[in-house]
Amino acid sequence: MQNFLHELSFKTSRSGGKGGQNVNKIESKVEAIWNFSSSSLIGEDEKETIRKKLKNRLNRKGNLSVVVDRNRTQLENKEAAIEWIHRLVSKSLEKQKLRIATHPTAISKEKRLERKLHQAERKQLRRKIIP
Repeated sequence: MQNFLHELSFKTSRSGGKGGQNVNKIESKVEAIWNFSSSSLIGEDEKETIRKKLKNRLNRKGNLSVVVDRNRTQLENKEAAIEWIHRLVSKSLEKQKLRIATHPTAISKEKRLERKLHQAERKQLRRKIIP
């Protein structure tokens, strides 16, 4: 995938939680938003794939949104958000390998039947002996 940094928009806000005196005045939380439907970097079929696979991550407007507040600085959170969006998109665009159905081998069938036989014998031995 090509560089889509110019298509991202960012919002910053104050992070919650502990942090001492710095937490109340620094906006270190970053929300990265990507409007992929108007992107010129990907095709229509890729847009549809992203829409299907990432439907739970899209907001009401259909934008892909990621919020990061793990790090203490805004720059680190911004880089993490970019990486996260890139990973989500590239993972959603990967083609899944088709599974080829196979049949069990003769030896595996034989082993399974043997195990069943041994298990049945074990259970027989656990029964009470009635005189």
